[in-house]
Amino acid sequence: MLNYKAYFLDLDGTVYRGTTPIKEAVDFVHYLQNNGIEPFFVTNNSSMTQKQLQEKIAKMDIHVDIDHIISSSIAAANYIEEHFQGKSVYMIGENGLQDALDAKHVVRTEDIADVVVMGIDRAINYEKLATACLSIRAGAAFISTNSDHAFPDERGLIPGNGAFTKLVEHSTGVEPLFVGKPQPFMLEFIQKKYGYKKEEMIMIGDNYLTDILTGIHMGIHTAHVNSGVNRTEEVQRKNEQPTYCLESLHDWIE
Repeated sequence: MLNYKAYFLDLDGTVYRGTTPIKEAVDFVHYLQNNGIEPFFVTNNSSMTQKQLQEKIAKMDIHVDIDHIISSSIAAANYIEEHFQGKSVYMIGENGLQDALDAKHVVRTEDIADVVVMGIDRAINYEKLATACLSIRAGAAFISTNSDHAFPDERGLIPGNGAFTKLVEHSTGVEPLFVGKPQPFMLEFIQKKYGYKKEEMIMIGDNYLTDILTGIHMGIHTAHVNSGVNRTEEVQRKNEQPTYCLESLHDWIE
């Protein structure tokens, strides 16, 4: 399966579960690299910086250039820089989102802001949610890194950023702009930077509603792997099908 030039792999549930690597994915990355192809890693996880993600997968024996790791935090920071330059931003999130915003010199505030951006925040509390809601009710733009209601770790599926975003949406009546998967912002960013044609690109992941729909929205080929959120039998009942359904990424290297 070396027909593509740009392979986009999801991380949570595709390359690893929490801190546990998925061996078939690690083997697949080595297979691509041994054939002169450097894959990209495209994640909705906004909590970690590019450097932290690079170090995490390095411990799993995956060694990649930092520019080949794109997160929803980077997508959010790019979008804010392009559309809300100079505006004040209230952030709910962790190191990954903070680092991405700081790299773009975004002005952050703890008070009512012009823009609210939400990423996963495991120190979430009522006051953070209240400030976000008050800002949005006062007219702030509402951006969320992703709509994932759950994501996999070693214990199973745990609450994702989309669950908290839904709370703010329900309270304010304002729908957010999601910049992570299934919106194609991250893939468009890579395509623009490297000049790939759509027929040269493929999105690989375990989650139909994020990974597979991202590829479908982008108009590129997709591959679903049976290692995380959605089982193959669930995916096969969907109206829009991935290009490939794989039990694991070993299917492509055996």
